Amino acid sequence: MIPLTKIPLPVRVVGETLENAGFTAYLVGGCVRDLLLGKTPKDWDYTTSAHPDQIQALFPDSFCNNDYGTVGVKTGEEDDLRLAVVEVTPYRTESGYSDARRPDAVQFGVSLEEDLARRDFTINAIAFRPKDGSMVDLYEGMADLHEKRLRAVRDPDERFGEDALRMMRAVRLAAELDFVIESATMAGITRNSKLISRIAIERVAAEFIRLIDSSAPMHGIALLHKLGLLEEIIPEFVAAVGCEQGGIHAFDVFEHLLRTLQAAADKDFSTELRLAALFHDIGKPATRRTGGKNKHYTFFGHEVVGARMTKTILERLKLPRELIDTVVNLVRWHMFFSDPDLITLAAVRRTIVRVGEDQIESLLNLRVCDRIGTGRPKEQPFRFRKYKAMVDEALRDPISVKMLKINGDRIMAITGEKPGRKLGYALHALLEEVLVDPGKNTEAYLEGRVIELFAMSETELLALGEAGKEKQAEEEAAALKEIAREHKVG
Repeated sequence: MIPLTKIPLPVRVVGETLENAGFTAYLVGGCVRDLLLGKTPKDWDYTTSAHPDQIQALFPDSFCNNDYGTVGVKTGEEDDLRLAVVEVTPYRTESGYSDARRPDAVQFGVSLEEDLARRDFTINAIAFRPKDGSMVDLYEGMADLHEKRLRAVRDPDERFGEDALRMMRAVRLAAELDFVIESATMAGITRNSKLISRIAIERVAAEFIRLIDSSAPMHGIALLHKLGLLEEIIPEFVAAVGCEQGGIHAFDVFEHLLRTLQAAADKDFSTELRLAALFHDIGKPATRRTGGKNKHYTFFGHEVVGARMTKTILERLKLPRELIDTVVNLVRWHMFFSDPDLITLAAVRRTIVRVGEDQIESLLNLRVCDRIGTGRPKEQPFRFRKYKAMVDEALRDPISVKMLKINGDRIMAITGEKPGRKLGYALHALLEEVLVDPGKNTEAYLEGRVIELFAMSETELLALGEAGKEKQAEEEAAALKEIAREHKVG
């Protein structure tokens, strides 16, 4: 039984309006499942005997914009997105799924029983009628909730043939709820895994990100691999399975990536950091070579290759550009805090410039997760404290043009130069010097240096200002050339 007090008043009012007009109205789907699990629903859905036009007639402030007859009823609760819109859908049946995504035909005016028969999983096929507190559970969904089991309604092949995205949803729900997927349902996913390629990549990506953001993403990604879905979505991971690392690593590359991801989830880090954790070593299989006796491997340049692979994958998933840039940057520079030889204040300042001041802490946290993913419990405290202290010190130094003790107006006053590209080049040339030696960030030095810089040509100034970027590009080109030479490719 679900207490009515657990259902917000605006949601109850929608059901009461339908019932008072002579229709039946049942809450159904994820909201009922969450209520039975003691969770707060993220959204609210009714199924009803009313047709779309009858629903809209009862709720003038509503909208219907799909082929399934779903009517969005505005409740006036704009301050609470969970309650702002309650979705009301007529009882319906669906038939013909020629594209494994959408029904070819939808029929309204059927019974609740027929409506529940088309739903994906038993735990989402439980209906609750607020009017009298009755439950309709035709497929033993409540028993599956109790047993923490995910099971398809009736024939798994039919359910996944109707909408192949349900296979991704099964894995995501298992990770979110800490449920097991029942054996016949798992077998159905394995048989139908290739159908996922027929689903719009945006829908697949949305489920993938929800999985990444769950409390058990390691379990979820492992399931995607076991069921044959991962190779359809991100085939680049296949090479990581069984790719031994040796050295400090107790696990192959694939398991290390999953454990690093789980460490980020356990610490409740951001989506961007979780993705960086999952992808940070994806370039290792392509760069692995034997380093000598005792089957020791090296992975020279894997962060460069991995960053490029990550960019390709995330762009294929059509994720937001800002998210892609952040993740790719973290993957590209994740080795910085793992090599003590690189840790100078100048190097830290340059790294802050490369990844962005707002992401430098994420880079440190990625290092912690990376170490946990090797099988070690945590970053060595003394070393991590050293890294953090150096970052804090570097952040007090100038790391951007706006932090220089000179600006464009002052340069124009000194040189008589007009606004233009040469002015910008000069500022970046000064920043390059200050990144190496913050002691030069004084008015006296910079004003004197400006006179010298403006005696140079625009081309020479550009070269000075772009020195850092050019050095990075040269390093990456050299790494890729070495990788190609070792593997006899390119």
